[in-house]
Order: sequence, then C-alpha cells, then structure tokens
Amino acid sequence: MMRKRIYHRFPHREVEFEQKYRYISDLPFLVKVMANMNGKFGMFVTESVTQIGHRIQAKREINVDIVTNGVDFAPLYCENLDTILDTIEPEGIIDFRVSLKYSYLDEKYNRVPFRGDTYLVRAILEGGVLALQITILEGSGRTECGRVADTIFDEIRCGV
Repeated sequence: MMRKRIYHRFPHREVEFEQKYRYISDLPFLVKVMANMNGKFGMFVTESVTQIGHRIQAKREINVDIVTNGVDFAPLYCENLDTILDTIEPEGIIDFRVSLKYSYLDEKYNRVPFRGDTYLVRAILEGGVLALQITILEGSGRTECGRVADTIFDEIRCGV
C-alpha cells in the first residue's frame, strides 16, 4: 500500500534553503540513505554556550524521522526500513524531520549537552532531479540549512 509521505504543516513560504541535484536513483534509495544517517555524528567548531566570543569543539549527532500520516513523524532506523520501503514510490515527495543534538566536553571531560536544532527536509524527485527544501523548525541554527543538505548529498554520493 502506497502512503503519502507529505507533512501537511510544511512551511512553503518560509523555506530557508533549496538546492537541486542530478540524481540517478529512486526515493527508496534516498530513504535508505536517510536511515543510515540516523545515529551518525561528527565534530564541529561553534560558539560557546557559556562564554560569548569563545569557540568550542562540539559533537553533532543526527536523528532522522520520516512523516507517517501527514501530521506525525516516526523514527527512521535500519531496523524498520523494510516496512517503510514498501510504502515508498520511485518518484514523488517525501518529508523528513532531521534533529541535530549537540554536546561538548567540559574541562573535566564530562559530556555536556546543549540546545539542538530541528529541521524539516522535503525531498522532491522528478525526472532525475532531486530537490531538497530545508527549513529550521526549532533551535538556534548552529548548523546552516545548506550544511544539512550537503550532509545528505554527501551520504547519497557515498552510497549505502
């Protein structure tokens, strides 16, 4: 059974970033890539949460959800991928919610979490062109929307 994977509250007028890519696969492959991103992390430099003007090395962890019934999101893991892939058409529109959790090590090497960012990601695949539309849903935007798109496309290029 094919289900619509479009989030009804996607802010069409406030899309902060849109990029189009040549894409030689289908939406089920993109969903696999997004599931494989879930739980990955990397390091980046950002403004300190406690000292203005001070830069810190922070950890950024990715969590990915896929829209379920137009208004809700469900976690997208490799473990639940098969049941989700059965509902994905080769082309069309799919919405994801990408949450970035941030943390850093304090002077005693304790991991300290701080406010993360949540993004809505709309993937539109039509005729070999993948358009990614990204907008921030909540957070301070420590990671730019374009960086989120770059991460997704880098993962696509690496393959599953």
